[in-house]
Amino acid sequence: MDHLSLSDVNILLIEPSDTQRKIISSLLIKENVGSVDSVSTLAEAKSALQSHRSDVVVSTMYFEDGTGLDLIKYIKSNTETASIPFMLVSSENHVAKLEEFKQAGVAAILPKPFKPIHLTRALNATLDLINTEELELEYYDVNNVRVLLVDDSRLARNHIRRVLEGSGLTDIKEAENGASALTLLKDNVFDLVVTDYNMPEMDGRELSEYIRFNPETSHIPIIMVTSEATNSAHMANIQQTGVNALCDKPFEAQEVRKILATLLGN
Repeated sequence: MDHLSLSDVNILLIEPSDTQRKIISSLLIKENVGSVDSVSTLAEAKSALQSHRSDVVVSTMYFEDGTGLDLIKYIKSNTETASIPFMLVSSENHVAKLEEFKQAGVAAILPKPFKPIHLTRALNATLDLINTEELELEYYDVNNVRVLLVDDSRLARNHIRRVLEGSGLTDIKEAENGASALTLLKDNVFDLVVTDYNMPEMDGRELSEYIRFNPETSHIPIIMVTSEATNSAHMANIQQTGVNALCDKPFEAQEVRKILATLLGN
């Protein structure tokens, strides 16, 4: 598939405020996106998604007939729309509210109001999800890299899997928590583990400690995906368990490719 540029991209914008719709649409046009279709309600968004192809959805958090979370779950649960990147624009700063979107596989989160540089980065990160780019590794055929993906959110696993597959990693087994991952580790051989941090039964830290202290698995590179700040003292302690790399949610394709090239290129 040919790579898309921003000028090729059709964006569906969902924003209930007429003024905000005009502002965000004008900022998107200034970024040279191909076209912007705008609606104001969840029902109109669903209708637009069914009637024509959108490359990216840009949405606020609240509508008169639902929420952005309802919309992203609808998109990600429908096979015809699941691959469409979802970008949230919101003034919401409650961690728990934003966490729900991160777990649902949001491509980018923009604060409201936002600066043009923030919009540019979010659009580029979203475009990276659309434009797949297979890794070229010196010592591996990337298609043969055996990956264990661990996350308790099915939607988050789907999003991470898409990013990994876009980089050429197609041999992926999934587990919904650390305990389930242990069963797979005992019965299979893996070259890479990508795990969430917060999970029930056994979290990412406990799983990482098991992998590092077991002679049969201690060599496996571990990428931990977390919605917590990766520069926090808490996450620095997590790295002491032997995690090779920390990734933020949203899981950005360009950042992940750099990490994969470093971990698998050695």
